Amino acid sequence: RPRSAPGPGRSSRGAPAGEMGLEPLFQAWSYFRRRKFRECADVCSQLLERPLGEQTFYFLLILIQAAWNLKTRALTEMVYVDEIDMDQEGIAEIILDENAIAQVARPGTSLKLPGTGQGGGPSPAVRPVTQSGRPITGFVRPSTQSGRPSTMEQAIRTPRTALTARPITSASGGYVRPGTASMITNPDGPFINLSRLNLTKYAQKPKLAKALFEYIFHHENDIKNALDLAALATEYAQFKDWWWKVQIGKCYYRLGLYREAEKQFKSALKQQDMVDTILYLAKVYLRLDQPVTALNLFKQGLERFPGEVTLICGIARIYEEMNNISSAAEYYKDVLKQDNTHVEAIACIGSNHFYSDQPEIALRFYRRLLQMGVYNCQLFNNLGLCCFYAQQYDMTLSSFERALFLAENEEETADVWYNLGHVAVGIGDLNLAYQCFKLTLVNNNDYAEAYNNLAVLEMRKGHTEQARALLQTASSLAPHMYEPHFNVAILSEKVGDLQRSYTAAQKSEEAFPGHVDTQQLMKQLKEHFAML
Repeated sequence: RPRSAPGPGRSSRGAPAGEMGLEPLFQAWSYFRRRKFRECADVCSQLLERPLGEQTFYFLLILIQAAWNLKTRALTEMVYVDEIDMDQEGIAEIILDENAIAQVARPGTSLKLPGTGQGGGPSPAVRPVTQSGRPITGFVRPSTQSGRPSTMEQAIRTPRTALTARPITSASGGYVRPGTASMITNPDGPFINLSRLNLTKYAQKPKLAKALFEYIFHHENDIKNALDLAALATEYAQFKDWWWKVQIGKCYYRLGLYREAEKQFKSALKQQDMVDTILYLAKVYLRLDQPVTALNLFKQGLERFPGEVTLICGIARIYEEMNNISSAAEYYKDVLKQDNTHVEAIACIGSNHFYSDQPEIALRFYRRLLQMGVYNCQLFNNLGLCCFYAQQYDMTLSSFERALFLAENEEETADVWYNLGHVAVGIGDLNLAYQCFKLTLVNNNDYAEAYNNLAVLEMRKGHTEQARALLQTASSLAPHMYEPHFNVAILSEKVGDLQRSYTAAQKSEEAFPGHVDTQQLMKQLKEHFAML
């Protein structure tokens, strides 16, 4: 019997003609794939709130589970932070650290002791150092922002990097505080009430459990419940699932239980060799102040994953933090052999060339960043300095003007004005330099270098008292800098206050043991004291 043709107004599948809309669950999945997480969560919410209708119970159960899973993943992605790159130490972690391995570490084996590197990098007279004694890097990372203050007073003065009113802590730096993420992403209240969850039941459903864990860990920031779920799930998997072991290790790391985290990551590596697990384990060793162990781990990882950029970059970062600048530069060059668009490697090599008195070569690296599409205040600031020291004066001021235009906050503006002050000193216009340093302090009142340079200008004018006050401010703001202490010593020696001069010279020598002028001044003062 021949089949009849479709009737008028009907498609061959029996659906209404002209219907173009996607099925809601596929629409939500499409939004998720395009990273439109808010729209994805809204569609899933409508699916979950829809009346039961005429579908069979089994089909409806699958649909609800799929929508719930997708919404959980969408909400997680909205606040997701990669744990590998988040390594900010708060005041509590730095000052109240009970994981010290050796109070007096051997040279070259600790990140906490300044000046233990053996790399022959530029001296503090050429390259500025942080309050922990390490040279300023060419690329801002979480671990280089806060430094390692040695006293509680310095910790309180640590720059605010979380844009909050308090110093950075591990809670404020990169992680959303518990309870706030759910309010941001779901105005009607939390999507999942964690206190009512039966974690044992979810742990027996691997596909749902993994999405739920990431939601609890990243979105709700409830580490304890996340750890409970991971422990139950890995037990259900008979301890054979490496993914759950990595998650337990992440929970232990966030809770400060570094040795337990180390055990979990090592166990996961035995089951499944993964680059991410190596990076997590290296983070544990760095937090335990064992950089040599982390270096060996990275090098072993490179034997199994040759050419892996993240491992080579990890080695370069550790060498840079240990003041071994020459080795760090070699590894950053290896990074560029594998990935010639790696921004961090290009920036760090450029910074190293600049402080090694090679501004022309540094300029090539920074121009490369500009060609790659990096367009921000810091880059034009560096371009301006390179152009000035490479004697390309036509581009210097235009680069600094562009940097001022692109500055996003007062700290960046202060950096640009400070560098303009240096340019003004270089061309001999001391009045312009004075105005630039004043503008630096208008934008950032804690800029120790500007106070020091203003004091030098005041000394040239013969204003001794103003210079002394500015130098005292600079030395109290940045005790790790040797310049304010040395200038105080010189000023006090000129006015005949030998005791204060000797005390300041001792502080200068402590901050920079190899400073020849400080050594000569101390020798003169000791001769004076011997004559008395």
